[in-house]
Amino acid sequence: MRVVFVHGACVRDGSWWWHRTAELLRERGVPSAAPALPSCGEAGRPGGVGGPGLPEDVAAVRQVLLAGGDEPTVVVAHSYGGIVTAEAAAGIGSVRHLLLVSSYLPEVGQSLSEFGDGSSAPAPFLDVDPGTGTFGVRPELLVDTFLQDCDPEVQAQAADHLARQSVQVTGQPVGAAAWQQVPSTYLVCARDRGTPPRLQREFARRADNVVELDAGHHPFLSQPATVRDLLLSL
Repeated sequence: MRVVFVHGACVRDGSWWWHRTAELLRERGVPSAAPALPSCGEAGRPGGVGGPGLPEDVAAVRQVLLAGGDEPTVVVAHSYGGIVTAEAAAGIGSVRHLLLVSSYLPEVGQSLSEFGDGSSAPAPFLDVDPGTGTFGVRPELLVDTFLQDCDPEVQAQAADHLARQSVQVTGQPVGAAAWQQVPSTYLVCARDRGTPPRLQREFARRADNVVELDAGHHPFLSQPATVRDLLLSL
């Protein structure tokens, strides 16, 4: 078994965001990978107008999944990562389970922009720059919104791993919905201040199994042993 982690929006260095859970999995003999998402500027080209978007993110994740050959794989998708994974994991036989963490869970043809609160204004913790065609998390709101239950060490380091991301990913629809063919578990983060638990529970109804955890937006950083145990149970 191996695990492929797909990170959320407006961050880079996926291996850092997953490192606490990945290390615990490694101790149990389970390898993992964290693909770089080009729309977050992780492939050498900056995100933004004319830059990489959702199709490039999908291709990057598929490449990592296919590189594993026939090895049984669990894909862990976090937040925006659920949009990417819906298409990237479709039709790959080695993918045996999807774990969706505070994740968007789209039907075919849906895009990230359809999952707001009905307001045309961006979330208060986001900064959108129409000039560059990018958006990002406001650093001063990062900890209180997304990491309030994490250790001070993690809180202090996280801002160094933020990224400006191409805003075009919000409107690009997915062409597949892997969760319709692959067994799935949804991890609801009940103290999440970024993706409202109410919205998470709506998505969770599309999954095969639901687990609820008293955690913020990044339980793989705040409660890595719990996430490890959940993954091993799959």
